[in-house]
Amino acid sequence: MSDNWVTRKRPARLESRFEFSDYEDTRVFLDRAAELAESEGYYPDMSFGRTHVCITLKPEEETPEVPEGLWRYARLVDELLPAAVKTNK
Repeated sequence: MSDNWVTRKRPARLESRFEFSDYEDTRVFLDRAAELAESEGYYPDMSFGRTHVCITLKPEEETPEVPEGLWRYARLVDELLPAAVKTNK
């Protein structure tokens, strides 16, 4: 499991905040995240500013635990990140 993500309960979900050095890096990540969403058919809740992106992954149906499918998606998001990106939980 990725250390970039925090597990929340009620409702079960994963959350992460990614910090970037500038808007260009943020934009590149957002474009990659959009491509991932299209290819996987899953559209996470995302908010962003000039140098950060916050992502929340929620199961489509209410469940007491975060399903493995969301952890898989979280790992795919992590693979989009350049090595220099900082994450905040």
